[in-house]
Amino acid sequence: MSADTYLLSPSKQKRYKKTWDFMNPSISKKESILDIGTPNPFSDFLASQGFNITNTHGEDLDESPDSIAKYQTDVTTAFEIFEHLLNPLGVLRAIKSERLFASIPLSLWFAKAYRNKNDRWDQHFHEFEDWQFDWLLEKGGWEIVRSEKWTSPTKINGIRPILRQFTPRYYIVEALRKK
Repeated sequence: MSADTYLLSPSKQKRYKKTWDFMNPSISKKESILDIGTPNPFSDFLASQGFNITNTHGEDLDESPDSIAKYQTDVTTAFEIFEHLLNPLGVLRAIKSERLFASIPLSLWFAKAYRNKNDRWDQHFHEFEDWQFDWLLEKGGWEIVRSEKWTSPTKINGIRPILRQFTPRYYIVEALRKK
């Protein structure tokens, strides 16, 4: 990761490193990438590595999922995006790329879905179990070729932080457009 990763929290550093390690063997700098979401530290990192990356512009993808169709790229990434959408299926169907990398926070039995009452965008409508996300991708026209899960422990005292040490929190997939 870049030198700026020290500015990120340890959990984001870990998540970005896991994401990069998962993607890196499957992508080439010759491929163009659409990153669903506004510019962020991870899309900045990909650009710094020489990737041709375009971000969406904060469009309301529930209101206009077809706005994704205007982007013609080889690869689409969607990291911690689909849980914020009421209708992720519309977005999945609108993607024009042949390859998709997507990650989500998993539903945890010991924690409610994330909600930020002060920000209408920063909350989760969905928190999926892995099989639910797999099913969504399949219905959206994608075939998963590989996946991985990882934990997200914190250094806070309590029962939930202990459970997070061995309960996977994130799920990432590489999927190909079904022919």
